[in-house]
Amino acid sequence: VQLVESGGGLVQPGGSLRLSCAASGFTFRGSWMYWVRRTPGQGLELIASILPAGNTTYYADSVKGRFTAARDSTKNVLYLQMRNLQSDDTAMYYCAIDRIGRTRGQGTQVTVSS
Repeated sequence: VQLVESGGGLVQPGGSLRLSCAASGFTFRGSWMYWVRRTPGQGLELIASILPAGNTTYYADSVKGRFTAARDSTKNVLYLQMRNLQSDDTAMYYCAIDRIGRTRGQGTQVTVSS
């Protein structure tokens, strides 16, 4: 399994970012996929889940209404569109193949600061 996240960076409060995760080494189109994040001093938080067909998603209350997960199974890529980012969203973001993030990529850092 290989998961490679990209798209993080520094953004001002209220800004947007789109994260990508390139997946390989497993049957992406048949797998639930997840986004998790780790904030400084905290454990991993599950923030989004997406079914294999991509038509059903679930979100943590902390990001609901601001983040949107999507997937392109023709390209084996997972996305996370993040809007109205706030300082509390500062974290390392990972895509994962399990909801607790045991198997995840190396992560991409998102920093929300003015």
